[in-house]
Amino acid sequence: VMETDVVRVSDEMDQETVSRLFAEHDLNVVPVVDAQGKMKGIVTVDDIVDVVQEAATEDIQKFGGMEALGLPYLQSSRREMIMKRGRWLVLLLVGSMLTTTAMEGFQDQVARVPVLAVFIAMIVSTVGNSGSQASTLVIRAMALGEVRAGDWWLILRRELMIGLALGLVLFVVALIRVIIWGSFGVYGDHYVLIAIAVGISVIGCTMCGTLAGAMLPFVLRKFGADPASASAPFVATLVDVSGILIYFGIANLVLSGVLPL
Repeated sequence: VMETDVVRVSDEMDQETVSRLFAEHDLNVVPVVDAQGKMKGIVTVDDIVDVVQEAATEDIQKFGGMEALGLPYLQSSRREMIMKRGRWLVLLLVGSMLTTTAMEGFQDQVARVPVLAVFIAMIVSTVGNSGSQASTLVIRAMALGEVRAGDWWLILRRELMIGLALGLVLFVVALIRVIIWGSFGVYGDHYVLIAIAVGISVIGCTMCGTLAGAMLPFVLRKFGADPASASAPFVATLVDVSGILIYFGIANLVLSGVLPL
């Protein structure tokens, strides 16, 4: 019995779209046709395995904060390694300078209340880690075709609630940690207020990092860039500045009038 409704692909279709078609329909082979519908050849599942492996390798390298290599690791020249890794390292260094600039604006507060400096690393790590998690999930969902450009509003609302929930969990952990250490006199007499300031900052940083990490791939796609470029190091560097601003802003609100800010 002849089948007329056969799954087929165009000879102009990109490789990743073809690989998703194989996965959706559990295909072993698919015909390739031209614009007139004439058969030009076939694509087998063995061909797709190579494509998927190549695409996954490229995405993983981009997640690591570098340009994808054109050849396997040991076959790539030192010059190519330096160029493709160095460009991103320079960009990330410039981005980290923004964090340094933001820190310079709060030197007076840190000088007057040195204990605030103790929690900067924790704040920066929190905002960076939450952003990296969100961007990784969204980028992978985009690669698998689970999320489309028009889904940004759905993702925004979803990540807003997830970020809030995660922030509340981390708030409790941070609060307990600061209060326990503070009870031994490590952070001075107002350690409870300091704990509250740090805890609220953690909530704000988690939500900020989550939303920024989730939305950045959509922004890159909107401007024609590869969403996979929103690598974990890039997102972390981008949101570090936000973490510093949130932390010192909340510290000023909570501790104003109690400590000499």
